[in-house]
Amino acid sequence: MDEVTFKSDTVLSDVHLYTPNQRHLMVRLNGMGQPVFLSQFKLLWSRDSWTDSGPEDNGPRDVSTQETSPAGSGSGHSHEDLSLQAGDDITIQEGLSVPLDEDGDLDVVRRPRAASDPDQAEPARDKVWRGALFLADYILFRRDLFQGCTVLELGAGTGLASIVAATMARTVYCTDVGTDLLAMCQRNVALNSHLTATGDGVIKVKELDWLKDNLCTDPKVPFSWSEEDINDLYDHTTVLFAAEVFYDDDLTDALFNTLSRLVHRLKNACTAILSVEKRFNFTLRHLDVTCEAYDHFRASLDSLEKLADGRLRFMVEPVEASFPQLLIYERIRQLELWKIRVEPAA
Repeated sequence: MDEVTFKSDTVLSDVHLYTPNQRHLMVRLNGMGQPVFLSQFKLLWSRDSWTDSGPEDNGPRDVSTQETSPAGSGSGHSHEDLSLQAGDDITIQEGLSVPLDEDGDLDVVRRPRAASDPDQAEPARDKVWRGALFLADYILFRRDLFQGCTVLELGAGTGLASIVAATMARTVYCTDVGTDLLAMCQRNVALNSHLTATGDGVIKVKELDWLKDNLCTDPKVPFSWSEEDINDLYDHTTVLFAAEVFYDDDLTDALFNTLSRLVHRLKNACTAILSVEKRFNFTLRHLDVTCEAYDHFRASLDSLEKLADGRLRFMVEPVEASFPQLLIYERIRQLELWKIRVEPAA
């Protein structure tokens, strides 16, 4: 593997790996100098398991991660289960000694068991994408906001939130940058097509580069935009959302610039929902644990709210984390949702 050089001096606390059978664990570097990894999943539950439950249903549903067996490990689950399953084309290389958990995450033991307590229970740990699961819970809770709408996800990553949104929305534009990453999204959409097969939701995986002002319309470029899709995006989008993309200041700036540019082109008032985890990271500059990425995110929110161009008004407010937890993960206090309501200026 080539040597990885980060542009940021922040040592990230969590890195998601899920390519044990790929040529290289790291697929590529994105524009910010951060590594991009692949991850595939399948959600094993029926649409009936949440469409019949209302906001008063406060109990978390059963969520687990499983390795894929040749016979199909999804068999035997009732429709009430919510489960994440690895893609069936992922296998472990023979002789690979890297410790992985059930869904392929690098299994790092953070607190070794005490020698005097051999019977101590295994500490609970999150399996996947905590911020995206937090956002997915909110999407399931606010079905009224997504029902029959056109929505856009920025920085979709694995596409988890987009797939959940598509169970209610009319059209979901699942966007990110990079052919390898978008191909992974498309694969996950196909793996989870059973969730939208009985509804009208459509997921369109597209490239949206935050460092470029315009959408790519070159038909020779994979995941480019058609004029029809662009018109639909600007004419009908009412909800935008993003999760787990605020770990680098340059990336955060690019996202907020893209968000501002997009909402100025939309024909309707819209709502943006941002999921962020306040991460404590060790920085080389300070030689101490700080929350610089989160602080920059909050400063960007403040700047957006104060933006006065005479055309749009941005109203920013935190979302109370009191909505039901339908997915099982550790809902720590560092997880936050922020809602931005965008309306024409009076």
